Amino acid sequence: MDNDKISITSRFEVHHSWWAMRGIGSPEGEWPLEEKLERIAKASYQGILGRLPAESEASLWRRKLDDLGFRFGIEAFINERKDIEDYLSRAADFGVDYINAQVGSAFVTGGDAIELLNGLVERAAAYRIPLFVETHRGRVTQDLLRTIDYVRQIVGLKLTIDFSHYVLAGEIFRNVEIVDPYFAPLLERTASIHGRISNGQQIQADITELQEHPMTEHFGRWWRAGMKEWMQRAKPGDFLPFVCELGPPDYAVVLPDPASSVRPVELSDRWSSALALKRFAEELWADVEAEHG
Repeated sequence: MDNDKISITSRFEVHHSWWAMRGIGSPEGEWPLEEKLERIAKASYQGILGRLPAESEASLWRRKLDDLGFRFGIEAFINERKDIEDYLSRAADFGVDYINAQVGSAFVTGGDAIELLNGLVERAAAYRIPLFVETHRGRVTQDLLRTIDYVRQIVGLKLTIDFSHYVLAGEIFRNVEIVDPYFAPLLERTASIHGRISNGQQIQADITELQEHPMTEHFGRWWRAGMKEWMQRAKPGDFLPFVCELGPPDYAVVLPDPASSVRPVELSDRWSSALALKRFAEELWADVEAEHG
């Protein structure tokens, strides 16, 4: 399927994280690659966020992605300026649709962080590959207030909104609305959203019963605001990937299983929970579309 055609006819897309498919399967074992891809397609996801395939697997992945009509984004881990060119060059060669970047470490601050982020934005623009910096713990985006400063200084900085990291780091679960003014300038730069809900004590809460989870209302409010901000500035051909990213253990909460030393027993069904997140995101987007005509 032609990705240019996809981008014109489908502005909002729900993708599935390939990392989040790790360990998912049946009681008989983890699903193989082919079955994972088929199930993602059957569930009407429109793309995958993964890693650049190894050279030995590149042709297989390219063929599968094209056959299924999937858009494909990659995770990039940028620690130095030289990493930027390497990722962008290989992404262009493979035909990547977008890059989700986790940048530096929490100990890269001030001018060094600004320089690294500026270099990333400038080189991505030269390659014409959409690149989004994720609001992630342990990176230059570790601190919420620091990240607000980045968006004020770097005009072209686009973000992958993953507020589970800030909710956890700030123990945000009481008087939640107090954080809204701090999230607002980041939501103005929404270019992608990672679907995960934190309860302020764990990075990934059990959302088997999504609508009953006390943090669902708050994450829904933030995601909806990001969608609105994106819609107001979107240009023809732009797309907004909402990535269901319920990670495997140790993100997922597990139960002790004395009978198994290999595969931990997870508290929730990640595949079913991801489908619930997908429906929730689609409902939020439908509301935004209705509001804006």
